[in-house]
Amino acid sequence: MQKERGRINIVKGQVVSDKGDKTISVLIYRLMKHSKYKKYIRRKSVFKAHDEQNEAKTGDVVKIYETRPVSKTKRWRLLEVVESVAQKEKGK
Repeated sequence: MQKERGRINIVKGQVVSDKGDKTISVLIYRLMKHSKYKKYIRRKSVFKAHDEQNEAKTGDVVKIYETRPVSKTKRWRLLEVVESVAQKEKGK
């Protein structure tokens, strides 16, 4: 019997680097409300994610999910490639 886990944290972002072996860097944008001015501000973060088959390339739009630590900086894993750069170029 496997124990039911909590909600999985899934985010969507763009791959900015795929230079590491089985590692991608994913740029994530999020909106936060300024505490004083009540205006929404766009913030960005770059997460390192584990890509087992090296399938994601720079420029791809991907979904990643939070997981246990894989290495010193990797706490995310690749879920799927939503939009590929190769598909975009083919469509032009």
